[in-house]
Amino acid sequence: MRRPVIAGNWKMFKTAQEARDLVTTLIPLVENNTEVDVVVAPVFTVLGAVKPILEGTTVKLSAQDCFWEEEGAFTGEISPKFLVDAGCTHVIIGHSERRQYFFETNETVNKKLKAALSARLTPLFCLGETLEQRENGSTFDIIRQQLSEGLTGITGDAIGAVVIAYEPVWAIGTGKTASDEQAQEVHSFIRKYLSDTYGKNIADSTRILYGGSVKPDNVRGLMSQPDIDGALVGGASLKADSFAAIVNYGA
Repeated sequence: MRRPVIAGNWKMFKTAQEARDLVTTLIPLVENNTEVDVVVAPVFTVLGAVKPILEGTTVKLSAQDCFWEEEGAFTGEISPKFLVDAGCTHVIIGHSERRQYFFETNETVNKKLKAALSARLTPLFCLGETLEQRENGSTFDIIRQQLSEGLTGITGDAIGAVVIAYEPVWAIGTGKTASDEQAQEVHSFIRKYLSDTYGKNIADSTRILYGGSVKPDNVRGLMSQPDIDGALVGGASLKADSFAAIVNYGA
């Protein structure tokens, strides 16, 4: 049985005080839920403000990105080493906004995945197609390529630590959501790819999240699908009550 993951990507929102207030309000709303892994991903500058509040709770701390080198002359970048030092257990890699606005490629995503795994961080490996790619029928080709190139050189031993997040680009921040059936179809494809590449045991144990305008009113339908193991939540994670409602979808 795969343990669900509900991760909140705060994107470029929340000052240090706003972040403290959010997690302080959130913790009592989710701490009694022992069935779900809960993760929050603030901006780099408030990781230190959030860490002490999360200590001793079940809520895990994630960063929104990392660089692939441990240290060096890379102005503005943050390595997995420093994320671990800041208290992170997880890191989002390959988010569509990073690919779109900062020109990340499958190759750089692969480097970041390897670096995160080497630092014993749990990567939330994001992939997904654009609206144009979906409409021209190339969804599965794009997903296959992102998996193949993103996971290049990552062995069966390491893949077990990766959480995959399918996020159709056309559904992120648009208010549109893939139907339960559309999401399941892609999740099933991803799991079959993992089975063909790494074996059925690894495929069956890998958690695959859905991301793309997840809200309290649609999370149950998504989570009812056999291959959807959680959610990467954007806007709805910026308020404690809405994020907690998603975390507690099964209550």
